Amino acid sequence: MKRLSVARIATDTPMGAQAYQAQIISRAPSALGPDWSVRELVFRSLRSPLPGNRRLPLGRVTSAPASVRREIGRMLFAGDTVSHRMSLELPPSPHADVITLHDVVAWRFADESAPVPAAVDEARRAAAVICVSEFTAREAAEFLGVQDPLVVPNGVDPRYYDAEPADAAALALLGLRGPYVLHAGGAAERKNLAALASAWPLVHRERPDLTLALAGPPHPRRTALFDGMPGTVMLGRLPDETMPGLVAAASVVVVPSLYEGFGLPALEAMAAGVPVVAASTSSLPEVVGAAGILVAPTAEGIVDGLLQATSGDAAVAALIAAGRARAAEFTWERSAAGHARVWNSVGL
Repeated sequence: MKRLSVARIATDTPMGAQAYQAQIISRAPSALGPDWSVRELVFRSLRSPLPGNRRLPLGRVTSAPASVRREIGRMLFAGDTVSHRMSLELPPSPHADVITLHDVVAWRFADESAPVPAAVDEARRAAAVICVSEFTAREAAEFLGVQDPLVVPNGVDPRYYDAEPADAAALALLGLRGPYVLHAGGAAERKNLAALASAWPLVHRERPDLTLALAGPPHPRRTALFDGMPGTVMLGRLPDETMPGLVAAASVVVVPSLYEGFGLPALEAMAAGVPVVAASTSSLPEVVGAAGILVAPTAEGIVDGLLQATSGDAAVAALIAAGRARAAEFTWERSAAGHARVWNSVGL
């Protein structure tokens, strides 16, 4: 029997990459079939209290020379037919090494986590590099020099298709009373919150009943931009089970990012039947297509998009229907099947 190991790093702040990991790992056995066994390796540091089944001195391994990382990988992945590293910090496997590349922000943006020193060379040597979008595949080829990256798009959690909008009582507990625009995600520079902060007073002047709800882990940049701004509520990091209802109850979801490797919040909103205003940058046009309002990543563009999305125009209802149809094309079952094709091709 062939064996696939899927390796990831435990975290206490799961984001989009962790949603991807959970969805693919849970579907890998059925996608591969009875000729394969699948094991999940969850690494954490030596003293981490997080759940997992392997321990490593992650800081040292991440910065170790390439030769040392290869030796560690030989031990960790012994007996594998295919090894899929979902975190670049983990060392490469000698057995059909597969990696996932969500983006190249570590190399492009100074405020992101520093890149793994050996990662570029390891990506070039990998048996397969799976990219979550055509945009990321181009970045991998042109910026990192990866040969023939493979595109397997993300999916949408089925809960978003069936999500009941959070009721007024639940929203009131979050400080939301009345219609709101939702931004969900991080606060790195590439998320372009500065442009959203410049845009919001202009939107709020025209739509005084609207609130801007900002969901995501606490971050000094978000706080500095929005603390005390009229018509805004910072929700902090919310439980994963809260998000589908919060998205479904929103009037609009805004994704003003300068750079996204995929843009899962936009797709989740489309699945939930909520109009999307997204920047016409990086992977977002590829994901949103003609089913959302694409705008320049400027304050003026964001203002125009949000006013259009909340205008009550019949065209917005058509966009919502188109968004639902487009989101239905992105399923985690389809994504897992794409991963299985890659695993089978390199595990011959």
